[in-house]
Amino acid sequence: MTTTTGTAGPATGAPSGAVTAELPSPRGALSAAVLEALTAPPPARLPSSLGAAVGRADPYGEDLQLALYVCYELHYRGFAGVSAEWEWDPDLLRLRAGLERVFLAALRRDTLTRADSGAASDTDVTAALEPLLVEPAEGGGVSDFLLHEGEWWQMREYIAHRSVYHLKEADPHAWVIPRLDGQAKASLVAVEYDEFGGGRGERVHARLFADLMAGAGLDPSYLRYLDDVPAPIVAGVNLMSLCGLHRALRGALVGHFAAAEISTAPGARKMARALERMGAAPECVLFFTEHIEADAVHEQVMRRDVIGDLLEREPGLAADVVFGVRATELLEERLADHLLGAWRAGTTSLRRPLDI
Repeated sequence: MTTTTGTAGPATGAPSGAVTAELPSPRGALSAAVLEALTAPPPARLPSSLGAAVGRADPYGEDLQLALYVCYELHYRGFAGVSAEWEWDPDLLRLRAGLERVFLAALRRDTLTRADSGAASDTDVTAALEPLLVEPAEGGGVSDFLLHEGEWWQMREYIAHRSVYHLKEADPHAWVIPRLDGQAKASLVAVEYDEFGGGRGERVHARLFADLMAGAGLDPSYLRYLDDVPAPIVAGVNLMSLCGLHRALRGALVGHFAAAEISTAPGARKMARALERMGAAPECVLFFTEHIEADAVHEQVMRRDVIGDLLEREPGLAADVVFGVRATELLEERLADHLLGAWRAGTTSLRRPLDI
């Protein structure tokens, strides 16, 4: 991997890209079975040995996480050449449920393990959110690295990582809307309205990210880099889909959304400055400057109006909200460790170096 710093080329405008993506390549027996099934019409013909393989799988590993992502994508835009009927195939859903149980059990175990013995209660939402309200000191995170010492190839890798979420930004959180009521619903919809461009298609955040990708010389087609990104970023997107598709996890999804909105503005400021330092195109900077002011407002709405009203109506969801916050932190820390570990070693953080 070359470490020569580059500069962003002139923006050419982000194409709309294909509505659906091509199926990715498998990363193990589980993802291979799912992908092979999807190449034919349903019903599923899944190997009987898969149940045992699910039980042995690394919950954060490449194979399980890709298999889950592919299953979830059937509820978003699907894949080119894959029948829409796969979305509700009973056997595939049964396999997905097994994958989810392994992933969710690991998240619950590890969020508890991370907590210090003197940590606040698992139902204390205010205490769970409080550390996120304090802007972290300079020097430790991914945005700090990119701001102070990052090179252009590392910035482009970071953008490729984030593309597997940001090209469908806010879509997973929309699933929680019909599961809320009153002020919580109204306020969350207000936040989503901003995420979806305030009624202007060219301002939809997913579109702004596509423009960012084009400005950075990357292909903005939907899920173009799914084959290239490793499990740590895939797991973060899978957490959103998992919580969004299960009504029982609505509190966790609200906790995730709140954690994301609270932590976005400080990082966005640093990313905008990093891109300016690297001489990036204006549309690259715009994506992050758009988030600085908006998400500073969103975090207050999420804390006071969404979480506050939700827990007033359903106080039993407090533990789920806390879990959503902690699981978000856990997976973001795992991603940061992966990125910084690779970059400080001078190697690519992707599964293969970017070709464009």
